[in-house]
Amino acid sequence: MLCASLGLAAVAGAHADTLAKVAQSGQITMAYRESSVPFSYLDKGKPVGMAVDISNAVVEAVKKAMGKSDLKVNWQAVTSQNRIPLLMNGTVDLECGSTTNNTTRAKDVDFAINHFYTGTRLLVKRSAGIKDYADLKGKTVAVTAGTTNLQVLRKANAEHKWELEMVTPKDHADAFLLVQNDRAAAFGMDDILLFGLISNSRSPADYEVVGQALQVEPYACMVRKDDPKFKALVDGVIGNLMKSGQFTQLYDKWFMQPIPPVNAALGLPMSTQLKQNLSDLSDKAAF
Repeated sequence: MLCASLGLAAVAGAHADTLAKVAQSGQITMAYRESSVPFSYLDKGKPVGMAVDISNAVVEAVKKAMGKSDLKVNWQAVTSQNRIPLLMNGTVDLECGSTTNNTTRAKDVDFAINHFYTGTRLLVKRSAGIKDYADLKGKTVAVTAGTTNLQVLRKANAEHKWELEMVTPKDHADAFLLVQNDRAAAFGMDDILLFGLISNSRSPADYEVVGQALQVEPYACMVRKDDPKFKALVDGVIGNLMKSGQFTQLYDKWFMQPIPPVNAALGLPMSTQLKQNLSDLSDKAAF
């Protein structure tokens, strides 16, 4: 394991200058998630979402900085488990999705300006009568593998003696499917992703999000460690979006207006934390 870690670190170092790598190859690879609604997900086989729009803005800034309007843009699907390794080894050059900015991950990657704040809650069937974590004692709870939510729920489960039985599917859509098929009583995840999955399901009225948020966490785009030039470019793009009011327009587009594929609106106004960060432009980690 030590050899593998050292090897990954060496590869990451080789790709630390993202702009030089992109200039040499003539292409840039952007990561996307397949079911992180409304940030990054697939609609008719194409990545869409607010984080995808941010990624596209970064691409345009890279093209302008390099004077390469014909820069080839690739899109690579990632999961909660492989997103950091694929960034570190140079497979992808930027990951903008639903990734929590925390101090543990900051040992391996750097984070841009925080673009959302959320907390761990539960998606359940309305018919199940579950209103809080204690109602799940002895029941199965799905939590996506490789997420901070898994760590948060494991800690809370031990502290409160809820006796939850946890299963860890590879992505959010798989976890939601376990609840739909009654193979899990709940899906524990960032509340915004749960609302997004429900709004795009075939029967939204059958599901609800319950429980108090266990903790508030920021989302941010990931760049490779020790690459100040590329981080500055990404921060500049996001900062300009926030200062110009374009970010607020993006938020309205993806959180307040109907979105694909079923043209349902999440109807979630911007949080006080995010409103504050439109002026603070902070990349502060959660913990």
